[in-house]
Amino acid sequence: MQNLASTLSKTTLILLAGSFLAACSAPDETETAMQAGGPAYNTSLDVTQLMNLVLEPASDILWDSGGWVLDASGYEELYPTTDEGWAYVRAQAAIVVEAGNMLALPGRAEDNDAWLIYAEGLSEAGILAMEAAATQNEDDFFQAGAQLYSVCTACHQAYNPDINNRFDESED
Repeated sequence: MQNLASTLSKTTLILLAGSFLAACSAPDETETAMQAGGPAYNTSLDVTQLMNLVLEPASDILWDSGGWVLDASGYEELYPTTDEGWAYVRAQAAIVVEAGNMLALPGRAEDNDAWLIYAEGLSEAGILAMEAAATQNEDDFFQAGAQLYSVCTACHQAYNPDINNRFDESED
């Protein structure tokens, strides 16, 4: 009987020690977020899809809505001319802000260095465009579009240099 009690005690100690060690081991990232009550992000859209379906259309609307064109048919200003038009470009600028946040999410961020700086710069340019649209300030709106272009170009040069070449007609 004493041997049985001793064996049970040893078995219990081994199980307790194993449980303790398992509890102390580092859980995976998803498990940590779930245990901490943190959010679980759905990043099923990859970066290319996010760019093509969300960021690029919103950015194009901003760029197409600021500045002017001078061509054979004359001079044309591109800025919105109505309150509804300014509200629309403000909403597109909000999409740019949030696209910056989406690019910084775990599962999308390429690294914790320059990628996050570019993502933040994208959001900052979107905020500037939102503020300019809210006050219908054409000069500030144009500058926000220029900042957005600078951030996009710098990021593409660092992470996807081939994308800039697709518009280079000299390579044909």
